[in-house]
Amino acid sequence: MRLSAVKIPTALLWTMVAALGVTVLGEILAPNFSATLDAALIALAAAASITALTRQLPLQNVLLAAAITALIGGIAHGLSARTSIPFGPFIFNENAGPKLFDCIPWTVPLLWIVAIFNSRGVARLGLRPWRKTKNYGWWLIGLTAVLAVVFDLALEPVAAHVKHFWLWQPTKIHVTWHGASPLNFLGWAFVSLLILAFITPSLIKKQPGNSRAPDFMPFGLWLGAMTLFAASSATAGLWPAVIVDAVLAGVATVFAIRGAKW
Repeated sequence: MRLSAVKIPTALLWTMVAALGVTVLGEILAPNFSATLDAALIALAAAASITALTRQLPLQNVLLAAAITALIGGIAHGLSARTSIPFGPFIFNENAGPKLFDCIPWTVPLLWIVAIFNSRGVARLGLRPWRKTKNYGWWLIGLTAVLAVVFDLALEPVAAHVKHFWLWQPTKIHVTWHGASPLNFLGWAFVSLLILAFITPSLIKKQPGNSRAPDFMPFGLWLGAMTLFAASSATAGLWPAVIVDAVLAGVATVFAIRGAKW
């Protein structure tokens, strides 16, 4: 069988989503229960993100995009842990789990897959009214990068102060978001754009047919992540983070639903 003909069964996707939902519930009820639960949640989210995309594209295209995303995102975090570029100075803690090449936790590349794939899905929903315009591709890349930064904005308080995955080091920039300097978010924007520059050709249908119904699965995964981050921040009393998460998620939700109804 040609690899391009392989499609992941829909039942498998929903099984992953169900398992993901149960794991999320465990995270909310017992946020400090187990590092294994954290790792399982990230792995399931990445698997569901990849599987959802195979409903629209050939499997090898999706796997190639996932590999590139994980590689570039992992290398960027590894460089920053060693040189402070591009995200700023930080140290990975033991809570983040076993490290690849004694450099980065194995879950970090998977986080990039979750962030990029689902941010792109939300952007596609919101931009549906303009999908036939000349600059649609550029708008899609730009908006995906913005939503990936929003994902990280919600992630940082949880990763640094609730889960203690990493520890930010002081810099000359005194304005921070729960320890992360603005350099971190600029770095996320840059790396997201770099990843999208490489993976976009793999994510374009070479033989487009009739317009498909809007796909809400990436939006559900992205919004689920934002909800989990807000809930985890609330358990730690980080209410400014909760408010910011709610506002940004609300804006993205209105934008995505409005575009999907077009």
